[in-house]
Amino acid sequence: MIFRSPYPDVRVPDVPLHRFVLAGAAVLGDKPALIDGPSGRTLTYGQLGAGVARIAAGLAAQGFKPGDVLGLFAPNCPEFALAFHGALAAGGVVTTVNSLSTVQDLQFQLRNAGARFLVTVAPFLDRAVPAAGLAGVERVFVLGDAPESPGTTPFGALLAAGTRAPEVSVTPGTDLAALPYSSGTTGLPKGVMLTHRNLVANLVQTAELHPVAETDRIVAVLPFFHIYGLQVILNLGLWRGATLVTMPRFELDAFLGVLQHWRITRAFVVPPIVLALAKHPAVEGFDLSSVTAMMSGAAPLDAELETACGRRVGCEMVQGYGLTEASPVTHANPAGARGPKPGTVGQLLPNTECRIVDAAGGGDVGPGEDGELWIRGPQVMRGYLNNPEATAAMLDPEGWLHTGDVGRVDLDGYFTIVDRLKELIKYKGFQVAPAELEAMLCSHPAVADAAVVPMADDVCGEVPKAFVVLKGDVSPADLMAYVAERVAPYKKIRAVEIIDAIPKSPSGKILRRVLREREHAVH
Repeated sequence: MIFRSPYPDVRVPDVPLHRFVLAGAAVLGDKPALIDGPSGRTLTYGQLGAGVARIAAGLAAQGFKPGDVLGLFAPNCPEFALAFHGALAAGGVVTTVNSLSTVQDLQFQLRNAGARFLVTVAPFLDRAVPAAGLAGVERVFVLGDAPESPGTTPFGALLAAGTRAPEVSVTPGTDLAALPYSSGTTGLPKGVMLTHRNLVANLVQTAELHPVAETDRIVAVLPFFHIYGLQVILNLGLWRGATLVTMPRFELDAFLGVLQHWRITRAFVVPPIVLALAKHPAVEGFDLSSVTAMMSGAAPLDAELETACGRRVGCEMVQGYGLTEASPVTHANPAGARGPKPGTVGQLLPNTECRIVDAAGGGDVGPGEDGELWIRGPQVMRGYLNNPEATAAMLDPEGWLHTGDVGRVDLDGYFTIVDRLKELIKYKGFQVAPAELEAMLCSHPAVADAAVVPMADDVCGEVPKAFVVLKGDVSPADLMAYVAERVAPYKKIRAVEIIDAIPKSPSGKILRRVLREREHAVH
């Protein structure tokens, strides 16, 4: 059966992303659009709108043409918005690159995307310059006031080139705006082709459930290179006229300091930040009373932890769900009086449909039953760049995006994400979700963080093994007993290893693959 959004369809404007997001910039004028959290450096809406036009003119003067690709390899800062929207205004496509990328990672993405130009920062030049050379990138532009390096050009030179953006024609439904890279359900990173219409659609869809306002001050700590940070923080915030306070990376004390100093009203976060806000003693030393709303995404979050965080910060705490291939949001809990359900990722966004498909039999399942989520809507990608095989495996002929995530829906249309399809532990034919056991472990007062992976077993096939970060005194045997008292027998954890830190991606996803490889290397 097909589940549909309980909300009326919204109209999707047929305009390019940069024009849509910055339509109100001139009117907002001197209002701060982006503030660099550490330094206080401010970019107003007037400066942003005019700067985007000048960057587009500067890129065009360098030979950048409609359809060309610009790589953006930088931490969060006000100039990120100038580079991103300036490239779009020149008719180009932006491929955003993970700040932690190695030379090999960066080279692969730039070459695969066909990037002509690269924008980066001085601290990244030791990786950016060699990778750009290997990938055939023609020009490397450097943000900031760093002295000019051999083979690079200051980003400011683009601002000095002219004031008028080139006249370019954009077809929003087919022309690409962003080319982020994702592994999808498996394999090497692939370029996710997101059109202007995909991204505009998702902004108007998301705003129906999360009405960001001009009065909001939003902390921008999630990386803009990730689709969550790019769309839900940067583009949604700028479109709605809010002020964004950027942070180059997450450090708890610095994050809490930004919330307090800038009187942040709204925060978009990931589970590791929620965990810290709910449990870390440092939180008590800061005034977070300005924060009224917080949304977590990118990985499942246990209801108890979600509620504990909201209660401690004193704000409304909700979850949402999405993936890069869907621009990214497909589900969200409604803010305000309509009421969230803790532990769920909420309801389908407007204009969005979902099927829940049994992984074994392939048929649709109903409310209360687990299956793979399939999504259809205007936010779904065009496909993977130059990869028809991967596109066909992810996106079927009827337009359904096969997410690879296992979930269920209740009778009120609220969805819960169980886990990744490929990460379920197969115990004697039963399926065990690592996320459920991780949430259980994190509810123990002596546990700071946890991850669960499969461990090979001759009798059972696979059994759950936990990697745990402690903040108190407890033995592995006690932790196994704690979980065993609270779950079905087949879900019991059979081994516990104490480690210093759980490996995670910048978006907060547990890198279970790293732990599985560690487990296999030992055995």
